Amino acid sequence: MAAPRRPVRALARLAGVTVLAGTLIAGASATAVAAPSVSVDAVTASAASSAAADAATRPPRTTHGPCAYTETPEEPAARPVPLPPDPRRTPDRGTVRVTLATNHGPIGLSLDRAAAPCTVQSFLHLVRKDFYDRTSCHRLTAYPTLSVLQCGDPSGTGEGGPGYRYRDELPTDLPPAPTDPTGVRRLYERGVLAMANAGPDTNGSQFFLVYADSALRPNYTIFGEVDAVGLATLDRIAAGGVAPTAEDPAPVDGAPALPVDIRRAVRSHHHH
Repeated sequence: MAAPRRPVRALARLAGVTVLAGTLIAGASATAVAAPSVSVDAVTASAASSAAADAATRPPRTTHGPCAYTETPEEPAARPVPLPPDPRRTPDRGTVRVTLATNHGPIGLSLDRAAAPCTVQSFLHLVRKDFYDRTSCHRLTAYPTLSVLQCGDPSGTGEGGPGYRYRDELPTDLPPAPTDPTGVRRLYERGVLAMANAGPDTNGSQFFLVYADSALRPNYTIFGEVDAVGLATLDRIAAGGVAPTAEDPAPVDGAPALPVDIRRAVRSHHHH
């Protein structure tokens, strides 16, 4: 359920069946779970060539702290935002509460600094800069093994990001997914908050909320969890299903039938 970056996103749409791998997790289309192995090279290269030519004039800027947030000139920000702060010591203890105020009710998030310090630092930066305000959640999946709502792209297409990327902080202790006899996929439990990506170390702004236990390769950074009120909100959204299209009257991956708007994302300042 990765949301791949643009290349993957484009690929996901092309392939039609790209369930989890590409889109969900990283912010791409929907390259998710059982994505067929298609060569991304051609898709990626053509889309990126002109932007890459422009970007070649100077190397992308990178912050100098341990998180090394790096500009992505080939994927400009969907909404202008500076690189996050990157202090010499990344805060790595405690939890931080953020509330997504949506048109279906609040979704409370508890961010875990110890699990993913650079991810939490970036997410809080984007919240502080109002990056997530007035954005939509562009993707809902309803596979038996992938049940997530994906958000965090101001362009609403699944291809947008913050204009920078940073490295994975992957979970190492997830139990095997009971639905996967091969043992490759891990259990991303109901309530998990994780980053979508377009491949290794391509985290940006897109994230997904798991509303029912899902089976994914452990390639998505988990950086917090959804509270009980937020899960009730998610359940209402999921109950609406995925919006039908001309090509597919009963899709299991696509735009939510009940549009989801994040009106504001705000940090709560009481500490636990």
